[in-house]
Amino acid sequence: MHPQYPAHWEADVVLSDGGTAHVRPIRPDDADMLRSFYSRLSAESIYFRYFGPRPRLTDKDVVWFTNVDYDNRVALIATIGTEMVAVVRYDRVQPRDHAEVAFLVEDAHQGRGVAAVLMEHLRAAARERGIKTFIADVLPGNHRMMGLFRQAGYTAQSQFEDGVVRMTLDLSSTETALEVRLAREHRAEARSIARLLTPESVAVIGASREPGGIGQTVLRNLLAADFTGPVYPVHRHVRAVAGVRAHRSVSAIDGEVDLAVLAVPAEGVLELVEECAEKGVKGLVVVSSGFGETGPEGRARQEELVRIARAYGIRVVGPNCLGIANTDPAVRLNATLAATLPGRGRVGFFSQSGALGTALLQRVAQRGMGISTFVSAGNRADVSGNDLLQYWEEDLATDVILLYLESIGNPRKFTRLARRISRSKPIVVVKSRGVPGGHRAPVLALPDTALSSLFAQAGVIRVDDLVQLFDVAQLLAHQPLPAGPRVGVVGNSDALTLLAEEACAGAGLQPSAPVNLGARAGAAEFAEALRSVLPEVDAAVAIYMPPIPGDCREVAEALLEVARESGKPVLATFQGALGMPADLRVTDGPGDDSPQRGSIPSYPAPEEAVRALAHVVRYAQWRRQPPGTVPSVEGIDTAAAREIVAAALAGEGTAGEGADGEGAVGEEREIDATALLACYGIQVWPAHVAADAEEAVAAAERIGWPVVVKSADPEDARRAGTVRIGLTEPAGVRQAYADLAALLGPGTALAVQRMAPQPSVPTVVGVTQDRYFGGVVTFGLGEVTARLLGDQAYRLAPLTAEDAAGLVRSVRAAPLLFGEYGYQAVAVEALEDLLVRVGLLADALPEVARMDLDQVLAGATGVAVLGARAVLRPVTALRPDVGPRRLS
Repeated sequence: MHPQYPAHWEADVVLSDGGTAHVRPIRPDDADMLRSFYSRLSAESIYFRYFGPRPRLTDKDVVWFTNVDYDNRVALIATIGTEMVAVVRYDRVQPRDHAEVAFLVEDAHQGRGVAAVLMEHLRAAARERGIKTFIADVLPGNHRMMGLFRQAGYTAQSQFEDGVVRMTLDLSSTETALEVRLAREHRAEARSIARLLTPESVAVIGASREPGGIGQTVLRNLLAADFTGPVYPVHRHVRAVAGVRAHRSVSAIDGEVDLAVLAVPAEGVLELVEECAEKGVKGLVVVSSGFGETGPEGRARQEELVRIARAYGIRVVGPNCLGIANTDPAVRLNATLAATLPGRGRVGFFSQSGALGTALLQRVAQRGMGISTFVSAGNRADVSGNDLLQYWEEDLATDVILLYLESIGNPRKFTRLARRISRSKPIVVVKSRGVPGGHRAPVLALPDTALSSLFAQAGVIRVDDLVQLFDVAQLLAHQPLPAGPRVGVVGNSDALTLLAEEACAGAGLQPSAPVNLGARAGAAEFAEALRSVLPEVDAAVAIYMPPIPGDCREVAEALLEVARESGKPVLATFQGALGMPADLRVTDGPGDDSPQRGSIPSYPAPEEAVRALAHVVRYAQWRRQPPGTVPSVEGIDTAAAREIVAAALAGEGTAGEGADGEGAVGEEREIDATALLACYGIQVWPAHVAADAEEAVAAAERIGWPVVVKSADPEDARRAGTVRIGLTEPAGVRQAYADLAALLGPGTALAVQRMAPQPSVPTVVGVTQDRYFGGVVTFGLGEVTARLLGDQAYRLAPLTAEDAAGLVRSVRAAPLLFGEYGYQAVAVEALEDLLVRVGLLADALPEVARMDLDQVLAGATGVAVLGARAVLRPVTALRPDVGPRRLS
């Protein structure tokens, strides 16, 4: 990091063609790099930049261009390898919030999106320095540059003067600018993965003659899969491997190399990466171990691997991974260590575990499932699940996405992508609760239950284990989504149909009375029963256990025919078989044994079938709900809230202004959040601290009867028996004061507060600012039992109306809010409005590290916030997924 500019001004970025580059501010020691860059420019590029011929830069020019103050003058460069390929700069002008901007991109790299990504980073830097408007003078013939400005999503005004077009660009954030940035990110990352998965040639470096060696295994798997392009073994000391001519080095290969698989000791990898870069390799799969998983030395080697690869425009899968595969007949790529590769299918599969990868692929094949593509990321040093999500969203060959995750590199980006992609393609996730040491991944502050809530908010189907992962995948890949929770059960075993019915009820589904056909039922009976049941339900489970083992082909054909006629999902427990019995498969044609849409998934037991169906029913319900938008609510003053936060962090203000100056620990400061919440239209009921019983009576007289007396310490107030409610006269207040003083001990501050309307249900609303997820809103009931059980739900801020409604309903005790178990129904709409407002605060004020609204009493006519505290912390780093595109 250069001492004069922020560290986050440097970034690795993906270009529009899938390659990578490094963005950073220019430095004085870049003089020679600038001269070399300028010497490669065409006369036309120079003319468009300087409005005239300028064959070379003078020494004075070089000094001027490379020496900037990173405030009034900022220049960012893009480098690939050791060469500068583009530069963008601004110079502040009058008025002080305006700046002139100019670009220059090397001809060989024009059209790769370099200027667009530099523009994003320059815009972010300029906004940090108080610049609000860019001014650009462009020659009328420079259509590419004018197009860049117009397509960037900014507000632009053009005027023709003195033979140039002056464009004025408003740098304020707009929805259009954000959409453009995200669309460019999506296309670039999708293409970078496409380059990895669709290579035209592959080199295996370290492919020796040693039987069972890693390199030879990958080579043999490539050859066995009949990869459609040339395969080049690379080994310094042998002439051929597996009957294929070997090369002494990558550079000795005559043809181009798109993908290189590195299977050499970790100590030799870095040298080979540089050699691959010189050869023009576009992607690397590093199956070698000995990196981040081994400790500090290995982590340093891993970081250097990524740095070198990204500097030269190369994406990396691994290290310490199983490899990648693509079953497309036009590619037929098996660059993995797994000899067993499932056939062609509609499922994209990402696994972070290299060790589990082989077993996972075997399980997929055993179930008769096919895959479209497979990536094992290993230590996930570069390519991550987020990259694959971008690719699979566009991939027409993928209908279902499976993820085995041990870490999430950029959690907020993951939820953003998943929320969009889940609308069209289901995402099923197994997330382990630990994070392996080799991963470049954050340690999340949120509990695992919060992660499940955030997955649910994004429409992600989280399952508990690998068995469930494949159970759910079978159903999603081969059957339509259910329209609701009604389930019919048809079978020839009374015991198994009853088990299925009980499993449905336990999973929150609505089973109809099971139809037991008897042990001797055959194809005709099953077909008739299934046809009679399906019109009245949303899905059906067929259970067939033949009394005598034999040919079940006729029953299988009957089930398949009725299921396809109905257009509704049908699952089976067919002879207790796991996976897709051949008789229940629909294939594309002769020679293709991979089941396609319409096949009936089979499970060993009805409970497993029902469990998979319950996951899919919940997903289908989420998908039917509108995506929603963050509501526009009245009474919001974010500017005033920021002033309160800034004053509190500076140690200014008073309790009445929202900063009481108490509880400061290091950089943190705890405040009364009353004034802060008022900026978001949330009123906190005042609590009047009383030094003795008479002061308590006086306070009650002022605020009006009835009142409550409670501890002024929020922690005490959460304990049972520390609040006296419904006090309507002075004697009662005096008695309550005396009782609590005796219970809580001398010196405990007690407070008097107006009594909220009764009956009401106590709830708790909170904010947690996670470094990686950003603002998270929490909700739960305030009763002691709910607190002890941890009955709390979470949503990522800001909240849509649908998010707020889901948050209220997702806690297990939610029925108490809707008039069940003898409780009176509360004003849920008012509670949802409160949650939306808190979500807006959490998203806009990252300095609010924690906040508790405790308690929030929900009554029949509205909600009453009885107390609120917040802990503020200065923001020291940008939240991921904020600002210009960058590789995390």
